[in-house]
Amino acid sequence: MLTPEEVKAMITSLLSCEYLEVEGDGHHFFAQIVSTAFTGKSRLARHRMIKDGLAQQIASNELHALSITTAATPAEWAAKQH
Repeated sequence: MLTPEEVKAMITSLLSCEYLEVEGDGHHFFAQIVSTAFTGKSRLARHRMIKDGLAQQIASNELHALSITTAATPAEWAAKQH
């Protein structure tokens, strides 16, 4: 079973994150991801960046379920915090 820290490491291997929080129970994980890599990309494109990058882990069922609750740029994240 994966830990949230292992899922965080998988995500940070794909892109640089200004903020990354992963919670989960070993089977289902929820991620809040803030990255400048999302700049200019649609919500769907942002999610695809992560899911496509983790396709091997998802296909092998190593990573069973990942819900991306936030995929924001630093500016979008800052605006939500106020």
